Amino acid sequence: MPPSANSDIDFDYESALAACARGERFALRAIYMRESRRLLGVATRLVRRRELAEEVLQDAFLQIWEKASTFDPSLGSGRGWIYSVVRYRALNEIRKDARMDVTEDETLHYLADQQQPVEQEGLDTDAFAECMKHLDEKRQQSIMLAFVDGYSHEQIAETLHTPLGTIKSWIRRGLTALKECMS
Repeated sequence: MPPSANSDIDFDYESALAACARGERFALRAIYMRESRRLLGVATRLVRRRELAEEVLQDAFLQIWEKASTFDPSLGSGRGWIYSVVRYRALNEIRKDARMDVTEDETLHYLADQQQPVEQEGLDTDAFAECMKHLDEKRQQSIMLAFVDGYSHEQIAETLHTPLGTIKSWIRRGLTALKECMS
């Protein structure tokens, strides 16, 4: 019997993904019932068009079903993996449509919002946003381009007209500073 859709504490995302990998449809349905509204919000914020976000979500759930066996719990949480699938599907759509332009404020809010489901439950997003403000502008911009917009280090270097090694250093040091600020 699938877990109840209202019981966040009792839901085991890792077990649900394992059940999906075994072909148990109820598990995918349970994930969908529990997370689809929030996942649609993530996709909508990124692609900025509801109908496209719905397509992204549908494609993401198909990918979750087909690729559930590739989920490795030693690399992160099941919920984080699910959100990552949706996020990457949305970012792929953005890359296809060069007209999309995510503003810096939207990007900062999105990054703060997404750290809770992807990284750890209970993260204080206000504190995270405040910590981001303490980073210099180039580190903020590099982190946002990498983790929100999905740019590679090479694409960030090209976009910011900065050497690749500098970009890698900014991101690494920025993430270290964020971790220290949040602890």
